[in-house]
Amino acid sequence: MAQARNNFHFEDLLNKHHLKKTAPRLRVLSMMSSRNTATSQPDLESVMNDIDRVTLYRILNAFEEKGIIHKIFDLNGTANYALCTSNCDEGHHHDEHLHFNCTNCKNVYCLDDQHLPAINLPNGFEPTGFTLYATGLCPKCSKKAAQK
Repeated sequence: MAQARNNFHFEDLLNKHHLKKTAPRLRVLSMMSSRNTATSQPDLESVMNDIDRVTLYRILNAFEEKGIIHKIFDLNGTANYALCTSNCDEGHHHDEHLHFNCTNCKNVYCLDDQHLPAINLPNGFEPTGFTLYATGLCPKCSKKAAQK
């Protein structure tokens, strides 16, 4: 039942952004929403092996352009993706929150409640966005380290 409710939500999201409601797009949204960490295209490929690499790339690209997901780079420089908040839209991402990279499990977390501090740039600089990264141990890895 929850899956059916999510599909309606995802269908509304695709409608809002003028994207066709295809099974692969709905599956990608469902998979991404089921995780509490950002995910990379290779990770998605490994669990969605019935969607070819090019189709998955196009889905992720379209979702990023429309403001449905945002890109975060992990410690290795690999692009990871996470669902945007509802105030993102095409060409205007508002994902200015802390991104946490766990140095042990390599997961990337969006800490939506941790907003960026005000940054005063010198005259002439016009930012289009900001990203702040923190590294260390996530709660799960911290707990494991404390038990050793």
